Amino acid sequence: MHLADFRRLPVAAPFIALMPQWDFLSFLVERSRRFPGFGLMMNAKVTGLLTEADRIAGVEVETPDGPREVRSRLVVVADGRGSTTRAAAGLTVQDLGAPMDVLWMRLSRRPEDLPEAPLGRLSAGRMFIAVPREGYFQCGYVAAKGSFDAIKAAGIEAFRHEVALASPTVADRVDELRSFDDVHLLTVTVDRLSQWSKPGLLCIGDAAHAMSPIGGVGINLAIQDAIAAANHLHDAFDSDDAVLDRHAAAVQARREPAVKAIQAIQLVVQKRVIGQILAAKVVKLPPVLKLFDWLPVLRRLPARVIGMGFRMERVRSPERLTKRQA
Repeated sequence: MHLADFRRLPVAAPFIALMPQWDFLSFLVERSRRFPGFGLMMNAKVTGLLTEADRIAGVEVETPDGPREVRSRLVVVADGRGSTTRAAAGLTVQDLGAPMDVLWMRLSRRPEDLPEAPLGRLSAGRMFIAVPREGYFQCGYVAAKGSFDAIKAAGIEAFRHEVALASPTVADRVDELRSFDDVHLLTVTVDRLSQWSKPGLLCIGDAAHAMSPIGGVGINLAIQDAIAAANHLHDAFDSDDAVLDRHAAAVQARREPAVKAIQAIQLVVQKRVIGQILAAKVVKLPPVLKLFDWLPVLRRLPARVIGMGFRMERVRSPERLTKRQA
């Protein structure tokens, strides 16, 4: 079943590109070094917030050289769905629920495997994802929410059997899963903050709104949040704190409608498709999905939602480079 066709998107690159997180972060660091105010602290963990006169004034950080303080007029929180910083700020989280978790694992990719493996496979009570990487498959076994302890209790051999049933393509290599040390739990969460900012602090990306892995759109929204933040804030730093805080709050007003729309779609898919498959004895997909096979033109709609989302952002903030860098 084909649900999306990205070839006709009105963009420069009408396809999905997969980039390992470490390569993406290295790319961001390399590009950021062009800016005179950029600084990078490696192996540093935020342990708390600095507060002065009812305003966030920076962060406390644990580094290999010991604790230190980093002060800033605005702390931008982008430490993901398990954000300790947003918790320290006392921001209220709305948990929207998710019926599943994902167990990630790595299995070898062989020369005889098809160049493009199917990204998803469904069977009664099982969902499996295989993403082709260079030399291996990044595989995800979709399990019912909170079932990982029971899966581990059944033993690794039973889990290998489940993986083989879920995806015959990799059945001949499940022995590569030596123990549950080779299986990594992604606890799926769908939530969002009631308020993304407070004086001196702004949350973006998963720290503001954790997304379901459905569609792989979390990174798209996080980047769009960052662009919106840059557009709103680039001149505000030349103003007083009150103006800076108003511009930080404006990021939520700009981005929240798009986040709510995507999360609403994800919640419907979780409830109507994924939840029912995981609970089913026989796979019975919603009849509406068959329309995507019968009418290929319909595949453009999910492609646009996944590839472009709602309320696309374009960089409007200027690059402030030094004369030497420019």
